[in-house]
Amino acid sequence: MKDYVIKATGGNDEVRAYVATTREMVETARINHNTTKVATAALGRTLTATSMMGLMMKNEKDELTVIIKGGGPIGTILATSDANGIVRGYVQNPDVNVENYPNGKLNVAGAVGTDGYVQVIKDLGLKEPYIGSYPLVSGEIAEDFTHYFALSEQTPSVVSLGVLTRNTEVERVMTNAEGSEEHMLCKEFDVEQAGGFIVQLMPFASEETISTLERNIKDIPSITTLLKSGKKPEDILEIVLKDLDPKILDMCEVGFECNCSKERTGKVLQSIGRQELQNIIEEDKQAEVTCHFCNKKYHFTEEELVELLNDIK
Repeated sequence: MKDYVIKATGGNDEVRAYVATTREMVETARINHNTTKVATAALGRTLTATSMMGLMMKNEKDELTVIIKGGGPIGTILATSDANGIVRGYVQNPDVNVENYPNGKLNVAGAVGTDGYVQVIKDLGLKEPYIGSYPLVSGEIAEDFTHYFALSEQTPSVVSLGVLTRNTEVERVMTNAEGSEEHMLCKEFDVEQAGGFIVQLMPFASEETISTLERNIKDIPSITTLLKSGKKPEDILEIVLKDLDPKILDMCEVGFECNCSKERTGKVLQSIGRQELQNIIEEDKQAEVTCHFCNKKYHFTEEELVELLNDIK
């Protein structure tokens, strides 16, 4: 099933909501970056939130970037989204491993850290982008986005994000010392469920609407529990906005897509300057550039590098 986000209102437009299912998005990121379970959860939560926030932008060419630095072993988490909720992103240390919580749940805060900030950069086509940077409160990411909305946009919000992984067994063909093939079952994992929701109160929300929303949210199961039980975003919306007459405004297909290309990568090489590019040609006679967002590699021959050098104005 394709990933998508529904945009909705409720309570006489006193509440707006975004509900997402993003399993394919997060699985694509996991495969691209070969992330551990806890890195998959941290990156997946960030990508899901960034996608929904991208859909909050008004103009087609608007772009949004989220940077999370918590001082933990995962390093920097970076995600970007366009106005259609199409995202890309990466973590600085995809191999990070930390001990799980005693209940067995992934310790995302232990990987992310809590001594740092979440930064949101909005490029709205103006002379300067909007940049908001606020301290992390938990490192679990959902709470940190809730804090961001409250401080940056003065919008009371409820943010729920989740990634559920499952262990799998994959048959691999290995060649032994004698040169013969052996079939082995290797334990791996993939993303079983991923998603989230952002629910926000408008400034004119009544006390009755606020109380109803608080009651609905109070004992709601985790987003991955709801998705695993077969609930779709439409069903989750009905739970979150129960008794608030929810109305779906739009349904947007989202996903992980990188816009890198050899042409773009060539321009990056040109941006390092004539002298640096000349040094690469003389010393290495080739170049290989890896995209941070999708790990795709682009190889440039000596002839291609010379052509790039000659094209620098």
